[in-house]
Amino acid sequence: MKQIQAYIKPHKLSAVTRALHQVEGMTGVSVLDVKGFGRGRAKDVPQRITEDLVDYLPYVKIETVCPDALVDEIFETICREAHTGLRGDGKIYVLPVEDAGRISTGERGEAAV
Repeated sequence: MKQIQAYIKPHKLSAVTRALHQVEGMTGVSVLDVKGFGRGRAKDVPQRITEDLVDYLPYVKIETVCPDALVDEIFETICREAHTGLRGDGKIYVLPVEDAGRISTGERGEAAV
């Protein structure tokens, strides 16, 4: 199993979500509003957020856990739908997941995802 974390521009969330609904075997995602900065440090960007003299950009973080067989398809789907061609489109990270558990049923492993 793998966890996929994607940081995308907020206005791309609907397109990414609609596309992920089409991935056979996709079990779900969590979505969080986040803010941060990258190499550009949010210079000359109208939607930047200033706190404590540091400029941040708003992003959306999408998290999902999936079987290894779905990683490439989910990764490519997010890349395709979140791409604008502009600087700061976001990042995607893939991390190993050792175990998972469904609290309501006690299932473990991939069955719990």
